[in-house]
This record gives sequence, C-alpha cells and structure tokens, in this order.
Amino acid sequence: MTIQFDISPDETSPFYLRLADAIERAIVEGVLKPGDKLPPQRDIAFDLKVTVGTIGRAYQIARERGLTTGEVGRGTYVRQIDAESEKPEARQFLTNATADSLPGQESDDVKLDSTSAPMVGQAEDVASTFAAVLQDSTAKALDYVRGVPQGWLEAGAAWLETGGWTPEVGNVVPTLGVNAAIQGIIAAATHPGDRIVFEDLSYASVARAATMIGRMPVTVGMDDEGIIPEELDRCAARQHPRMIFLMPAVNNPRGTTMSLRRREQIVSVARRHNLLIVEDNIYGKITPVDIPPIVSLAPERTFFVGGLSKSVSAGLRAGWASCPRGQSVRVTVAHNQLTGGRPFLNMEVAARLVLSGKAETIRQAVMGEIAARGALFDDIFQTRTAGRAAAAVPYRWVPLPAPWTSPAFQLAARNHGIRIDGEDEFRSVRGDHAHHSVRIGLSAVAERERLANALTILKGLIDSGSISYMSVA
Repeated sequence: MTIQFDISPDETSPFYLRLADAIERAIVEGVLKPGDKLPPQRDIAFDLKVTVGTIGRAYQIARERGLTTGEVGRGTYVRQIDAESEKPEARQFLTNATADSLPGQESDDVKLDSTSAPMVGQAEDVASTFAAVLQDSTAKALDYVRGVPQGWLEAGAAWLETGGWTPEVGNVVPTLGVNAAIQGIIAAATHPGDRIVFEDLSYASVARAATMIGRMPVTVGMDDEGIIPEELDRCAARQHPRMIFLMPAVNNPRGTTMSLRRREQIVSVARRHNLLIVEDNIYGKITPVDIPPIVSLAPERTFFVGGLSKSVSAGLRAGWASCPRGQSVRVTVAHNQLTGGRPFLNMEVAARLVLSGKAETIRQAVMGEIAARGALFDDIFQTRTAGRAAAAVPYRWVPLPAPWTSPAFQLAARNHGIRIDGEDEFRSVRGDHAHHSVRIGLSAVAERERLANALTILKGLIDSGSISYMSVA
C-alpha cells in the first residue's frame, strides 16, 4: 500500500513528531481507514530518506495516541476509533500526547521489561476470593483498616517461610507489596543522611526511593555470588553506612544465588560494623533455593521481605516484612505514613489465598510456566542455563557481543516494538564500569508464541551486530 503522508514543513518540530501528526491526520480525514496496514518501517524510511529509528519513534507515538495497533511480526494497523475520540477536544489531546508527556501508558509493545507473574489460570481463584470477601466483609472492605487481623500475620509468616526458617508471627508486618515494605523499613530504621549499600547491579528502585527521603546510596562490587565481603568491609570502614540491601536468593538482574558461606561472611561484616540488613526474597519464592536465609543467621539485624507479585499476581499489591524484635511497630507506622495504609480488600484476599492453599497451587503453576519459557529462551538463544535456581528465574541476563552496548541494544529492540531493560536500570549510582548486558523478562507476555517471536528478533539483532541498528543523531 502506497501512502503519501502530509508532513508539516515546520522544522522547529522533530520529524518523528510531524510524521506522527501526519499519520493522525490521515486517519481522521479517512485517508487511512480502520484495519489498514501502515507501510513497513524500512520502506517508509527509504522513501522519506530518514532512519528506521525515526520512523519507529513516529509509529510508537501513533500507538501511544491510540491510533494504531500491532505486534511483532505482523505489522502496524489502524485502530477502530470510537465516537468520543472523533471529538475535537479528544483529537487535540491525542495530538499533544507524546512519549515524553505521558510516560508509562499502555502500548502494544512486547513487554520483556517486566517479570510479573505469568497468567496460569489464577484469575478465577483471585476473582472468587475477592467476591467472597466483599460478600462476608463488606463493611470492613469499605472502611479504613483499624487493626491488623491475625490471619494477615499468619499468612505472612507462612508465605515468608524458606530454607528451614519461619518468622515469628508477632514480627510480621503486612504491606502494600515488597517495594512499599522496603520503603517503610528504610524510613523506620535509618535517618536522613544515612548511607545504604547496594550491590553494583541490583533493584535500583529501592535506591531511588531511598534518595527521595534523604538517604544516600553507595555501591560495592560483586562477583558471581553477589556482593564481595572484603569490599563491603572496606566500604563500611570508610563510609560508615547504616544498612545494606541484598537479594541473596536470586539477584536482580543477574539471576545468581549467594552461597551459605558467602551469607555467613556478609553477616560477619554486618555485625562488625553494626549494619542493618534488608533481605529481599521476592524471586526466592519461585526458585528452588533451600539455603538458610540471612535472617536465620542474623535475626537481630535483618529485615526479610516477600510478596505475591512474581509468584501469584502482581496486581494484588500484597507483601509482608519480618522485622527484628521490637521493630515491627515502627515499620508499620512508617509504611502507613508513606503509602496511606493497607486496603482491607487487598490484604484480606492475599491472606485468604495463602491460608487456603490456593496461592501455593498458583505458585507451582507459575514455576512450571516460567520453566517452560526458560527452556524456550535456551532453545532460541542456543544457551544452557546452569543450575536449577537460575533456570527458574523469570528473566535472563544476557551479555552482548561487541560492538553492542546496552543502551544501543535497548533502543534497537524498542524500534522493533520490544521493551527490555538495559543495565542502567539496575544501577543505584552512576559508575564507569560497563557490563554491556541487558535483562530480558520472560513472564509478563501473555502468549508463549508472542514471546518466541520477540526472542527470535532479539537473537537476530545480537547475531547481526549493531550494523542492524541505525541511531538518530
């Protein structure tokens, strides 16, 4: 299909934005009709004498404006626009909506930048539990939470159990997910100006949240087992941090597991320098790691957190923290101040799912689905994931061959409608060392076929080298 787009000559606006506007005009004026397929990006780039990246960005804006839809391997098509979107004010809103002005909106991209629990049929159990709570606890569901039901604490103690360790029920704090739990812990147990240690590559959202409330992130080098004890010891002696954040069961993004010996070494350093420890076990719940957690080695200084987002449902926003004795009230107050509190409906549903055994059934199904997707990745990338724990992780940390860099590969993938995470997403502070790697999530895409198509494209990009990607400069 040959299309002549009416592109504005106003060069004060970026070309990709003018092209997106031209696509919108063509749709509104009926030149392009619902169901019409837009030209392939390479063809239109050749015709307009611009880069494929420029066309990809214009197409992306068109998708984000709700004008088009499509998926990897099929192309881009004009969407059906309803009567509301034909109104002038709606069209004006769409014209002003760009990737810069409306971050985080829905798109048709293949989301390999997420590791939420895959859909394995849990919707029915979750929906029926919601219905039961609303039927027998309507008043509580519609009111503020004025106390913590014992069932929430018992569910948390049961769900956090791992490696032969079970938390004391009285030390458990129900939270709005793991992220909120960690923020509450940091706010309760540290002070503005305190330093918090992170591994060189880690879940950087924690560092960002800590910075927002005046804490200072610092990083320490890591190897295949995680943070290096000797470097942590030097950092603690020189910079006097108050807390360390760790993911020993499964590091995000590298997918590695810390040995018992390494955990014991970390505890020794923490005690020597009076460091508090936050142990994030969100991925540990879906990996067959039976190593005693750090909290079992140093319960007097370790906060242990876990939740449902990777193993049952990300949308429930339910998690728990196990605190050192005497700390649970402070963490509860800090968590509630930062989040506004725990909705009864969320926590009651989560607790019932755990105590009824439904959450465990879902977890087992999730683990099976992730294993199948991991095998799919290994088949396409011609790799062999070493170790049972690593094979069960819902993502892969992929080193890139030269001359690829992490940012360039991430942009190249985005031009193909695939979202992945570059290494900078996991940096708590700026650093000079480049890992030249990306994280590819496997669990959030609904269909395995769509995942396979996206993985095949990414493998093709890696094999063809950066010659397959043209940047816009």
